[in-house]
Amino acid sequence: MGLPMDDIHTPTVLSGPASSHASNGTKKDGEPTLLDLIAEKARLEEELKALSVRTTRARIIRLRNDYKGIMSKIEDGLHSHHAQARNLAAIRSASYSSQLSTSTASGAASGSSNLEAPFAKVNSVVAGSPAEDAGLRAGDKISRFGNVDWMNHEKLSKVAETVQRNEGRASVDDL
Repeated sequence: MGLPMDDIHTPTVLSGPASSHASNGTKKDGEPTLLDLIAEKARLEEELKALSVRTTRARIIRLRNDYKGIMSKIEDGLHSHHAQARNLAAIRSASYSSQLSTSTASGAASGSSNLEAPFAKVNSVVAGSPAEDAGLRAGDKISRFGNVDWMNHEKLSKVAETVQRNEGRASVDDL
């Protein structure tokens, strides 16, 4: 019968000694022994761990510094924003009080005062309603409704809240 030759491309191994000289754990001609190689491998692994730790610590320090920088910018932005808001409120308050004083002086002479810009327009008035009793007519412009004005009406939701809060009251003059 003989050997099967199904795979003739199988590599063959040359016969003969595996190396030119045998090593039994002793050093020959400056070559490291197996124990030396194992010790060197362990030392290199420890160095690699230490280097990895140093690199990670340096990255953490950079990220903390970046975080501190970003938080500092946010803090400065918030301080600036609130300072501008305070200044704007002070300017609005000052202009409102100056409008109030000039309107009061001119309003006393003319009988009416136009302190603020209107924030709503009356589209219709139901007959017999408190609005009609108060003298509201279609086309009237509303500049103040209770404590609601053009600066705080919040898309007229504050008007609805004021109405709900004052339902059942006898007079609109108390608003």
